[in-house]
Amino acid sequence: MNDSLKGLKIGYALTGSFCTFSRSFEQAEKLVSMGAQLLPIMSEHAAEISTRFGTNVENIVRLEEICGRKVITTIEDAEPIGPMNMTDIMVVAPCTSNTAAKLASSICDGCVTMSVKSHLRSGKPVLLAIASNDSLLGSAKNLGELFNRKNYYFVPMLQDDCEKKPASLVAEFSMLPEAVEAAVKGIQLRPIIYHAQKQPQ
Repeated sequence: MNDSLKGLKIGYALTGSFCTFSRSFEQAEKLVSMGAQLLPIMSEHAAEISTRFGTNVENIVRLEEICGRKVITTIEDAEPIGPMNMTDIMVVAPCTSNTAAKLASSICDGCVTMSVKSHLRSGKPVLLAIASNDSLLGSAKNLGELFNRKNYYFVPMLQDDCEKKPASLVAEFSMLPEAVEAAVKGIQLRPIIYHAQKQPQ
């Protein structure tokens, strides 16, 4: 068993790209199998909305079962993350364009943005797994800002359907554990954006 992340405290946050939840859950399981301790977090929308990709209750239960802890869903419960040194790295997977925009503007108005803000107070790494249909349109400026922001790292992204969704970018979720290991060492995996025909093996 690969225990290369043994003892690493990972804040693991989900925001509302519901179609990628199953991939996120799979990577959360891998992180746990590698010895990481996951602190589960869900944005208000992620925790409250039911979709064809699962009910809100099913998603909460799944994440809690993987992490072995109750999911944080409120600003009040997220605020102590930094002061109490609860995390070594904060992962947002998936991270929507809405959340990325708020992080780029240092807006703190919800559970996940509070979790990131609280975690960042100690200068620790934040890893984003982007999933958005307009990453290369209106949201591009926000990604550009975060690319140049200290302590932010990205799971390499794939332009998943450049013909039908020319502005869409989705993180290559299978690379999330590798991206975690790199981010805690201060390294950004590259290339950051893959073409659909050159995605990692």
